[in-house]
Amino acid sequence: MRRFEPFLPSQIKIAVTMAQERFKLIASVYLLFVKDGKILLLRRANTGYEDGNYSLVAGHLDAHESLTHAVVREAKEESGVDIDPNDIEVKTTMHRKQNDERVDFFFEAKKWRGEPKNTEPDKCDDLSWFALNNLPVNTIPYIRQAIDCYRKDIIYSEFGW
Repeated sequence: MRRFEPFLPSQIKIAVTMAQERFKLIASVYLLFVKDGKILLLRRANTGYEDGNYSLVAGHLDAHESLTHAVVREAKEESGVDIDPNDIEVKTTMHRKQNDERVDFFFEAKKWRGEPKNTEPDKCDDLSWFALNNLPVNTIPYIRQAIDCYRKDIIYSEFGW
């Protein structure tokens, strides 16, 4: 009968494989400025993405940045207004698939300081108020869906699946 002895650590060959990187979603924030039944939209220009179509004040998160901080920062960068973080509220969230996968957070600004203006004319050629129930034909489809969700109090939706 053959005896089996335990293996010593030096006798064990360990196959080391490189750990796979986890899947990552891109997070974006959008700001719903709503006043008197109208919503503020901007027309994209010279960006290479959806140029000529209407969107919301928006942007991507920077590293180590909270969603709230990103919304406040983007409001200042794109429309020149100041918003207190206590004056914003998440209204809807969207899991979106186009060329990549994203999670989009849509915040409503309950109040702000200053009048919105186009502070990025190199990326935007119009900043205007539109009736919530009569958006421009050239509104980006997922933005139209998000605004519809906002109007109907739908807190989550998916687009592009």
